[in-house]
Amino acid sequence: MVDISKITTERRNENTKNIDIVSTCEMLKMINDEDKQVPLAVEAAIEQIAKVVDVTTYAFRNGGRLFYIGAGTSGRLGVLDASEVPPTFGVEESLVIGIIAGGDDALRFAIEGAEDYKEEAVRALKEHSLNEKDVVVGIAASGVTPYAIGGLEYANSIGAKTACITTSHDSEIAKIAQYPIEAITGAEPLTGSTRMKSGTAQKLILNMITTASMIKLGKVYENLMIDVAMHNNKLISRARTIVKEVTGVNNSTAEKYLEKFNSVKYAIFAILSGIEDKTEIESILDKYYGNIRESLKNL
Repeated sequence: MVDISKITTERRNENTKNIDIVSTCEMLKMINDEDKQVPLAVEAAIEQIAKVVDVTTYAFRNGGRLFYIGAGTSGRLGVLDASEVPPTFGVEESLVIGIIAGGDDALRFAIEGAEDYKEEAVRALKEHSLNEKDVVVGIAASGVTPYAIGGLEYANSIGAKTACITTSHDSEIAKIAQYPIEAITGAEPLTGSTRMKSGTAQKLILNMITTASMIKLGKVYENLMIDVAMHNNKLISRARTIVKEVTGVNNSTAEKYLEKFNSVKYAIFAILSGIEDKTEIESILDKYYGNIRESLKNL
């Protein structure tokens, strides 16, 4: 049995004890007031998050991958973030992998008992051939989820880098992770309902990890997504707009370069540098990890 009295997210919230008898607006204000604390909890963990970003960026640059592993809400949020990285930044689906206790069925249906088995996490990571180049982030609001802990223990044992995201103070998972992220959001509006403040904090942190890593990999110029995959009309229009905005060319010129290179990044670099040989562009960008600013500066 788990001693939930020691878990921060299982404590009762004194501010919401009468949430069941107030008006609808008062009820929502209580929830909103609690939600306002979440960004402050994340802010307090910025230095911890930065370490995970740097470790993840290093892994990506050296053939490693990022794994998220968790159960319930935590697992779903990890899978969500992993699934959004490829279309946003034009990377392979195998670069960021979300694993949830109970498998894909657990994304839609609650499979609560699945979180209790460490060996299932190990099996899932082995199926993906986890190795020492990879990073594994265990996501567990309570900090005691066996599935997430088992995944980190296995990752540690083979030399992979490990991190965690928890919203509970002094948790077991934070002691196991090499790079713990502890965003202490406090008692939930509904006792133990970690899909609320804890889930919001986890979503913010997951966004930070992948977004900041992709920026450091040169997937962003200024604040524009220059490796966006042009898979539909909206994305094609976005690509054209980005090329125009960065370089100052007109529609037809932007379209010409996008058609030639099928890449926003290559189109921008070609226009700004005057280099139009794709092989040469690729060589220069590779030397500076795909970073346009650094590549242009060192021509």
